[in-house]
Amino acid sequence: MGILNTFLSAVTWWNGGTLNTMLYTRRKGTKVGEDELGNTFYQSADGKKRWVIFNGEVEASRIGPDWHGWLHYTFDETPKDRPLVHKDWEKPHLPNLTGTPQAYAPAGSIRQPVPADRSDYEAWSPE
Repeated sequence: MGILNTFLSAVTWWNGGTLNTMLYTRRKGTKVGEDELGNTFYQSADGKKRWVIFNGEVEASRIGPDWHGWLHYTFDETPKDRPLVHKDWEKPHLPNLTGTPQAYAPAGSIRQPVPADRSDYEAWSPE
């Protein structure tokens, strides 16, 4: 099963990088750092291109604000060289949870483990 997984990860874009991305990264990429989720960040030798190889599913929301800023040239220094100063009122970064069991479900939703009584709803009945 190991060879099949290696082949699939090389030709699929939704699980890490494709074969061409891996070859380009090996030839022209310089590893800059890694985030807490295991995503690896690279840049070209001249610093004009920056990219990420995801650890697992390719989902842009899996990149925190510090590395996102570096990828989009908002910051010149990497987060490991100059970490962002987070305020005490900021919540930690979470990836997009839509479609997972941890996704938000409002009160009264049938997705809640124990749906609440719907006191705000009254069924219509004709007179």
